[in-house]
Amino acid sequence: MTENSSLKDTSNMKKAWIIYALIILLVVLALVFIVADDNEEKLFFSLMTVAAAYVFRPTDRFMKRKIAQFTGSAEDKDAK
Repeated sequence: MTENSSLKDTSNMKKAWIIYALIILLVVLALVFIVADDNEEKLFFSLMTVAAAYVFRPTDRFMKRKIAQFTGSAEDKDAK
């Protein structure tokens, strides 16, 4: 693997994690501002959504496969 493709794969991985974090942020905002009725529910939805997203986050292996699927990256093809 060349240095350029390694940097591109790293960049794609960072972009994927940023997109994942933004999706979680949008879910938290929707739960807090649309679903929650009082302050206790707002706190619960904000903390537990982030905690669940952390616990059930995708593995790096899964993320690399999905990035390769969408971008055509050669990293996983070489690993097989």
